[in-house]
Amino acid sequence: MTNTKSWVKFKKIDDNYGMFTMAPLSRGMGLTVGNALRRVLLSSLSGAGFTKLVIEGAEHEFATLPNVVEDVLDIIANIKGIVLKSHAGEAKTITLDFKGKGSVTAKDIKHDADIEIINPDHHIAELSATGTLKIELTVETGIGYSPSEDHISEDQKINTICIDASFSPIVRVNHQVENIRVGQDLNHDSLEVEVWTDGSVDTESAVKEAANTLI
Repeated sequence: MTNTKSWVKFKKIDDNYGMFTMAPLSRGMGLTVGNALRRVLLSSLSGAGFTKLVIEGAEHEFATLPNVVEDVLDIIANIKGIVLKSHAGEAKTITLDFKGKGSVTAKDIKHDADIEIINPDHHIAELSATGTLKIELTVETGIGYSPSEDHISEDQKINTICIDASFSPIVRVNHQVENIRVGQDLNHDSLEVEVWTDGSVDTESAVKEAANTLI
């Protein structure tokens, strides 16, 4: 990179956002490292997501449920917004069984110690006094984006709804390069990388994993 010893500084802004500064780098290496790190962060880190749903009373994603304000498409969209971690080495099935008037949130999902729900207050649906919402949810781990057709299996229930899954724990990455002075030499880069996560991984660990992948 450069004959001068480089350093890395990390500043944690909040639980889901951190900023890294790397300097000094040889001229041109700031953009090279920044682009490579951004690509790995967005596409190569593993995470957990929902891949299949079985909603009692719904044969397909265009159905509506009695005494439930949201239709099935809205419920699916809300479920995709649940952030979770899986410590299991295989697909896990967790369940939701809610009866009566009230707001259904992610904390109403029943699961074991292998699953962590990061945003338990996330809204799923609103029910009237006589409403019932029963869902089986399949959680899997993966990398990047996985379309719904990749989750179809021959032995699944006939009313199984396969959904797209975005496994990446990284929400956004931004980087910028500035010129810095090393002694009398201005021909060096300073790279600043901003990383936003979904909360299932901290920013420092994510960047360390991405850097190790690059190395």
